[in-house]
Amino acid sequence: MKNSILSIIFILFASLVNAQQTAEASPMAFEMRSNGKIYVVVAVLLTIMIGLILYIISVDKKISKLEKE
Repeated sequence: MKNSILSIIFILFASLVNAQQTAEASPMAFEMRSNGKIYVVVAVLLTIMIGLILYIISVDKKISKLEKE
C-alpha cells in the first residue's frame, strides 16, 4: 500500500513539473497568476487529491479488517 501511494505521489510531482514548464508559455496562466486565482485552483486540486487519498486509505483499512474476520 505504501509503495503504491509513493508511486502515485512521484507521478503527480513529475506531471506538475511538466505542467509548470508548459504553463509558463501560456498567457492564461500568467493572467491567473497575476490575479492570484491560480492559488485557488491549486488549493482546490490539493483538497480533492488529499480527500481521494484519505478515502482510499480508509477503504483499504476496512477491507483489511474484513479480510481478517
